Amino acid sequence: MMRKSEYTLWALLALAVLAAGSTVVSLAKSPPAATNSEIYRQLDLFGEVLERVRADYVEAPDDSKLIEAAINGMLNGLDPHSAYLTPKHFRDMQVQTRGEFGGLGIEVTMENGVVKVVAPIEDTPAARAGIMSGDLITHLDKEQISGLTLQEAVEKMRGPVNSPITLTLMRKGKDDPFDVKVVRDVIHINPVKYNVEGDDVGYVRVTTFNEQTTANLQKAVEDMKKQLGPKMKGYIVDLRNNPGGLLDQAISVSDAFLDKGAIVLTRGRNLEETQRSNARPGDITDGQKIVVLINGGSASASEIVAGALQDHHRATIVGTRSFGKGSVQTIIPLGSNGALRLTTARYYTPSGRSIQAKGIDPEIVVEEELPEDMKKKEDQVTRGEANLRGHLRAEDKENADKENKDNKGAEEPADSEDTPVAEAEEESGSSSYVPQDKEKDTQLNYALDLLRGIKSVDTEAKKKAEAN
Repeated sequence: MMRKSEYTLWALLALAVLAAGSTVVSLAKSPPAATNSEIYRQLDLFGEVLERVRADYVEAPDDSKLIEAAINGMLNGLDPHSAYLTPKHFRDMQVQTRGEFGGLGIEVTMENGVVKVVAPIEDTPAARAGIMSGDLITHLDKEQISGLTLQEAVEKMRGPVNSPITLTLMRKGKDDPFDVKVVRDVIHINPVKYNVEGDDVGYVRVTTFNEQTTANLQKAVEDMKKQLGPKMKGYIVDLRNNPGGLLDQAISVSDAFLDKGAIVLTRGRNLEETQRSNARPGDITDGQKIVVLINGGSASASEIVAGALQDHHRATIVGTRSFGKGSVQTIIPLGSNGALRLTTARYYTPSGRSIQAKGIDPEIVVEEELPEDMKKKEDQVTRGEANLRGHLRAEDKENADKENKDNKGAEEPADSEDTPVAEAEEESGSSSYVPQDKEKDTQLNYALDLLRGIKSVDTEAKKKAEAN
């Protein structure tokens, strides 16, 4: 049995974990005594369970693993994106945001006990092996994923360069699971790829938002300006299947196309945690027309960019509804113990729209034609944030303002934009299929026709109004 002094130590350690998070990220006042009393009561329960497990479990458990599992359980109960990062996972994440890391090259999330592929990263082992957005990974080298945390599953997918791993996948449109062998490699992420289409349109594909994204985007635009000169009719910014990344890069990419106005508003639980990012003068395209392509694989930072350019009428958004991840995760270092990835805020577009569990709706909806082998069960449909278990509820800025005023009894200056905000509805995600052959890429070719004047936004709006 655990001695009283030993039990007290465990309880204090658990409380220290909670306190570390609130100290780093929150400016809120200390909770009232009644709340503290309840926390201590719950810690008593935690200590009692921990004592029984350590004393009576069939095998002697590893104390550090017990605490790590308890922390993960606490965070997994909040939302799909909060998690504890071990020291190794924290280091790996830091390397990844710099644009280079080891692994398979897929962005993943956890859904119903299995790993779901958000999007494969272009020109990586996963993409070359044919892994697709929406695939569910059930086994790794024949071992079930069920029971593992997302971080544990990701750790198993990482390994030495040139070492193979077999993934067992379930895919819509296929009745039975199937295996895919992938050989691990060093993943070099070039976040921006570009080329000129014909002799009059610049095409930029942004695959992720890492530390190199804005600088590479600026270089791409400058290069295409030199290539096309006065023949340039506009730019296509392709954000399809871009799973997101760094918030500051989403802001700076949006700023690159805007001369003024709000880019994004991030709002936490307290009014003092609200932050608003604004554009600075200077548009790298010199005011050229822009078409942004999105689909069900466009998430997070991609949605910030699309939403900002849409609200300022700076770009025409073409494609299908985006993923709907409208929350901000803050990385909170915990010294030598790794870090905490905690959802700390929702973000809103300049007009006050929350994207959380809703997504960005394009002005012009253009669906990609699915190949015959994918049509049976509408294969390659990303379910979106609204379908993830435990996701944050959709909340528009108008309701958030009201709730904060009720809680704080204080007024907040209104945004300069007067766009009305509709009630939040939870529906996000759409098809994430993109043809490899540009000739068959309906969304891309539609964007080219818009920029070349073959199609017009006004005509499409009129058709939409008549259909309604």
